[in-house]
Amino acid sequence: QVQLVESGGELVQTGDSLRLSCAASGRTFSDSAMGWFRQVPGKDREFVASISWNGGYTMYADSVKGRFTISRDDDKSTMYLQMSGLKPEATAVYYCAARRSRLTTRYYNNYDYWGQGTKVTVSS
Repeated sequence: QVQLVESGGELVQTGDSLRLSCAASGRTFSDSAMGWFRQVPGKDREFVASISWNGGYTMYADSVKGRFTISRDDDKSTMYLQMSGLKPEATAVYYCAARRSRLTTRYYNNYDYWGQGTKVTVSS
């Protein structure tokens, strides 16, 4: 069992940077691949980034490559999403996810645990 809590979402301006955090509790965090997804009203949940169990592999959506960075700190049981050059289209609720696997995936139905989400708003 893994419990996830996102934080860090807030109102920012176009071009700003923001770091989201996902605090995990449970015994399997270090063995779990993790991911970030985002969702806006009326649209499907969109893959953002994923990181393998030991941080050795990362995967990004084409829309965020070069601007977003995913990382994890297993000593703190926390995953991060560093976002730079934010654009209005990044406005969404961002969700933290974990899966019972050590390997990355971009498909939301491959994840087993989800946080409640944190809202990011980028003003134009």
